[in-house]
Amino acid sequence: MDLDDIQRREDHWAIVDLTGKGGHVRTVPVPDWVTRTIGKRITAAGISNSKLLRCMCRAGKTWNDFITDRVDWHVVKDYASMLGLPQLAPHDLRRSCACLCQVAGGELEQIQFLPGHVSVQTTEKYLGR
Repeated sequence: MDLDDIQRREDHWAIVDLTGKGGHVRTVPVPDWVTRTIGKRITAAGISNSKLLRCMCRAGKTWNDFITDRVDWHVVKDYASMLGLPQLAPHDLRRSCACLCQVAGGELEQIQFLPGHVSVQTTEKYLGR
């Protein structure tokens, strides 16, 4: 993800033109606290190029300009294991987000956009309705 991908749209931060599963292009809302945290990380890490996340070796040196889906998978699995949740997978986080939004009273049409579903029917199945 490039820093330029995070933009202010209609008084809200969002990751714009994100190409996701199935080649679908979408915009993902980003809470203000996340953009503040990203700003602190950029400052602390001395990031000057446009890539926000990149691979690092154990010595703390970057060795690539991007991370892969496999790296994401390992990060989630490693932290889940530390929390005593060894069966947790990255996709579970997407489902949990959608379910928590539903419990908080979110409307189905709004929740649909979080996991990037094209149809409301897919979201209904996803939430177990």
